[in-house]
Amino acid sequence: MNSRTTNSGHTEKSDTVIVPRKSANKPVKAGAESMEGRTVTKRNTHANVDGRTQSRANATYRLMGVREAARRDKRTKFTALFHHVTIQLLRESFYQLKRFSAPGVDGQSWKTYEQRLGENLRELHESLHRGSYRPNPARRIIIPKADGSERPISVQSVRDKVAQMAVVKILEQIYEEQFLGFSYGFRPGRSQHDALDALTVGLKSKKVNWVLDLDIRKYFDSVGHDRLLKTIQHRVRDRRILRLVRQWLEVGYIDAQGRRIRSQVGAAQGAVISPLLANVYLHYALDQWSVWWRKHNSRGDMVIVRYADDVIAGFQHHEDAQRYRKELVGRLRDFGLAINEHKSRLIRFGRYAEQQQKERGLGKPPTFDFLGFTHYCGRSGNGGFAVRRRSVRKRVTRKLKEIRLELKRRRHAPVSQQIEWLSSVIQGHCNYYGVPGNLRNLTRFRYELFRAWYRALCRRSQKKRINWQKFGQFLGNRLPSVHTVHPYPEERFYAKYSR
Repeated sequence: MNSRTTNSGHTEKSDTVIVPRKSANKPVKAGAESMEGRTVTKRNTHANVDGRTQSRANATYRLMGVREAARRDKRTKFTALFHHVTIQLLRESFYQLKRFSAPGVDGQSWKTYEQRLGENLRELHESLHRGSYRPNPARRIIIPKADGSERPISVQSVRDKVAQMAVVKILEQIYEEQFLGFSYGFRPGRSQHDALDALTVGLKSKKVNWVLDLDIRKYFDSVGHDRLLKTIQHRVRDRRILRLVRQWLEVGYIDAQGRRIRSQVGAAQGAVISPLLANVYLHYALDQWSVWWRKHNSRGDMVIVRYADDVIAGFQHHEDAQRYRKELVGRLRDFGLAINEHKSRLIRFGRYAEQQQKERGLGKPPTFDFLGFTHYCGRSGNGGFAVRRRSVRKRVTRKLKEIRLELKRRRHAPVSQQIEWLSSVIQGHCNYYGVPGNLRNLTRFRYELFRAWYRALCRRSQKKRINWQKFGQFLGNRLPSVHTVHPYPEERFYAKYSR
């Protein structure tokens, strides 16, 4: 294995990877083989490869050698990756962060960090390569959830976000070649609507009669640090990368009394690296095992779609669904995880569900929620089976409540500013919920928002100065109309993933 001297004055190993195949007598150097005419990404992933010319080859493009080595052999173990953490990669990582995020415990915002960006990145780069880098504890905030529980969010320092983003960009080159096709959560080039499209196509194209709606209980709070690092070591053996990951997992947070609480288990929600670590953990805990189970134990068709810790699995036979759920409980227990029994259920769903429900005198088939949409059995224009979707009522109700509170705060602002803000709210709602068949719910949302705005304006003074009809005529038409934004799932799915 070769070595070289870095700008910091220390010697480190070259980007050599171990190939466990018996026929490989020599180690393979990532990026040593010419990439001309080769495809280094899967068709269902998208890598950032800006600046391909020799005059402007960015840090992300240099990582394509790592991706090429990961693509050639799924068992390759990478022993030296840390030299890819360059100042240029840190700079690219900084500009990929959200610019208006809340500051961490050091009080430094994105704008403040940018004012001395060159100096800050040099200091961060030197501390990382010297081994003197120590992450700051997170600032914890509590966000209420729809079911009445609370979700702890860790707000990190900009410095730590930059370092984590750089490591994420390196590890993504490896794991995007490792992850399976039905994994959609927090992956580049894969959105919630890609998962929704895949689910709809799977339920319609396969012989599905039962749907298992699974939710992993307190997933981010249950991940074991040692077990997580062992799963990472299946592909990554760079000690400095592993040391950084452990530091970020164990750094903890500052509580309301100002005390430092170190983390013994779990991955911090809100951390830049947590989504990738969560996908790696579930890849070994659930994804690979599900593929093996479908191949060896399933008697009929089976489809599965996972977005983060939300899993939807469809089965042809009821016995398969029950056996999969029972054995999955034991599988997750080995990884320190458990299924949320209150949110998980097995329902009859599919092209014959309506007929089977009527034969048993049970009414309409049950529905299930996934990624903000309620899925239910319906009919297409020609009378065939169709998977219909509508906005989850609880989410829309909660959103309207938040809008009413915000309108109360903004009601004395100029009307032009209120129109601009409300227009962005309506457009953002349509951009996500504007799927075919959901236009009625979009129209209802706009109408309720319109009423809330009218009531807020009527309370600008003690005397009501505006009439409902005139308000609708002169002000209501300034808000954008609702419309269907997304195509039918089959159109986008087969256009993106050609059969």
